[in-house]
Amino acid sequence: MEKHTTDTIDEQMRPLTWGTRVSYGLGDTACNVVYGMVGSLLTIFYTDYVGISAAAIGLIMLISRVFDGCSDVIMGFIVNKTHSKWGQSRPWILWMAVPYALSAVLLFTVPHTTSNLQLIYIFVTYNFTATICYTALNLPYGSLSAMMTRSSRERDMLSIVRMALSPIGRIMAVTFTTPLVKVFGNDQAAWVKTMSIWAVLALIMLIICFKNCEEKVQIKAVKKEKVSASRAVKALLTNQYFWAVLVLWMMQNVITSITGTILPYYCKYILGNDTWMYSVLYMIETLVLIAATLFSPLLLKRLGKRNMSLIGCIGCFIGQLVFMINPANFYWLLGCCIIRGICFAPLNSVIFGMLGDVVEFGQWKSHLRQESFIFAIGSVGTKLGNGITAAILTQLLSFGGYVSKVGVTTQPQSAVDMIMNIYKVGPMIVWISVIIILVLYRLDKKYDGIMKDLAEREANGEL
Repeated sequence: MEKHTTDTIDEQMRPLTWGTRVSYGLGDTACNVVYGMVGSLLTIFYTDYVGISAAAIGLIMLISRVFDGCSDVIMGFIVNKTHSKWGQSRPWILWMAVPYALSAVLLFTVPHTTSNLQLIYIFVTYNFTATICYTALNLPYGSLSAMMTRSSRERDMLSIVRMALSPIGRIMAVTFTTPLVKVFGNDQAAWVKTMSIWAVLALIMLIICFKNCEEKVQIKAVKKEKVSASRAVKALLTNQYFWAVLVLWMMQNVITSITGTILPYYCKYILGNDTWMYSVLYMIETLVLIAATLFSPLLLKRLGKRNMSLIGCIGCFIGQLVFMINPANFYWLLGCCIIRGICFAPLNSVIFGMLGDVVEFGQWKSHLRQESFIFAIGSVGTKLGNGITAAILTQLLSFGGYVSKVGVTTQPQSAVDMIMNIYKVGPMIVWISVIIILVLYRLDKKYDGIMKDLAEREANGEL
């Protein structure tokens, strides 16, 4: 049994092909084609094209995140109980591809009726997209990486390729959306047409991801036992590195939410341009992020996940300080976006590799392997973080006197000042939090010893 189990572990740690890595990355490209819109331009669509108040949108998003978090927990248990010829996580990519694409289009088909009915429609379609379809697709997709390989390096490579291809989805959706909307007529129908294009592209990429990514991690020699929910929860709560990576993952999403949501307003009302400036800033920062992410394997080999991420986030903090020197200058802002793209890439590229390491650490510490549960609860935290961030941002805009009305081209000075202050201070809070967590992070140094212990335990039929 010992030799068989050792051979199995060795097989599960073999390098994946580049075709597999790219196919896996395309899954996140597809998710970001749609969710990039939700996290950035959807708010300005609701306020400036439908005429819904920023405060109302923020409240809907906050309440929806609570439902969204509950759906993550439920989905984690569903994935854990899923048994099909394709495995546990992989089949959900196939099953949810079409519903997810359709749900994205429905977000923009807000009916021309009373405000109350519009709010109800927004609440229902937002939750159908985010709470149901996105959760049932993205959570299994995330846990799939831990089921494809047990090699920390291979999970890092999957994470790097994923995060290199992921921004391409946001570039497609965010950078090219506003120009396409202008071409199609700059009205609500134009948004629907544009989103339909992105939805079809997302569907194709999800099918490619499903076809080429197989689940290979099977711990066959381990004795089976029924695990109570209380024991599973306790194992997760006492996994200190889960909490560390959860905060890092949450902050990664928070900074994306802050810059993605506020930057369109910043360009429109501070830089005085709602046509090309936002698209240029977003596209250049994202292209720089992709290039720096592709360079990350070289830094990873020399520095490790924690050290290269820490150095990068210190650079982001310094870049934000530089931005404050001349915040109303487009070219100065462009330079700071480039700095952020370069320095954010290290953490952005390996965050899901770190989460995979958390799975192995959790098994080593508690004798329970919890891929889907760890990704599920982690997703709850990030979504709540996004929801709270969106609610805070919209409430701050409302507090600043932001006028939500179709056709408005100017805002009160108090609203303009609020937009400026959010874009200045928000990122500073994120980078300080991330730097503190990374200073305390130690799992990289322990990982090799942990895997050696696990190999010995599994050879004896134990977790």
